Amino acid sequence: MTDTNQTAKSLPHYHIDHTLYQGRPSDLTGRLAKEIRTYDLLDSLGVSYTRVDHDALPTIEACLEVDRLLGSEICKNLFLRNAQKTDFYLLLMPGNKKFKTALLSKQIGSARLSFGEPEFMEEFMDLTPGSVTVMGLMNDKAGRVRLLIDKDILDGKSFGCHPCINTSSLMFSVRDLIDKILPAMGHPYTVVDLPYAE
Repeated sequence: MTDTNQTAKSLPHYHIDHTLYQGRPSDLTGRLAKEIRTYDLLDSLGVSYTRVDHDALPTIEACLEVDRLLGSEICKNLFLRNAQKTDFYLLLMPGNKKFKTALLSKQIGSARLSFGEPEFMEEFMDLTPGSVTVMGLMNDKAGRVRLLIDKDILDGKSFGCHPCINTSSLMFSVRDLIDKILPAMGHPYTVVDLPYAE
């Protein structure tokens, strides 16, 4: 018997609930404390947001369908560090831009940037690989992580991110991010300008 689904089976399949929800889940059973803290913060600031629930999405490619549902542009969230492991950064940039280490290093005055290890990610922001998000900065009370935002993110209207776990995605306005969320988390940001992918 011929397997007509051979091609489909060779590609990873992720379940995405195609329902757009407004605000937090009505039933928080099984949700992690750090996810609930995200909703608590957004609600306390009066930020309105749209939510989509889905399987864990480990890559930008896997997030494409979610972004189409939310009507937002893909945003890469990269956790970085310097060679000495003394300075740590969270970079927000459009998914269709290239991460060029040398160019970013020059813009922020830090030599030899690398991806930060999971243990630092967890220690500073209570996040795990695949779930990196700007919302994790609410857990960085000591201000160990410096936020870098590509200028094209700031030019957009909406902003998509995970609520500290990659089984849901949120969308809210860039204005709310800049005017309400970042000040509440006590994190200023540095604007950077990275090139588009060729």
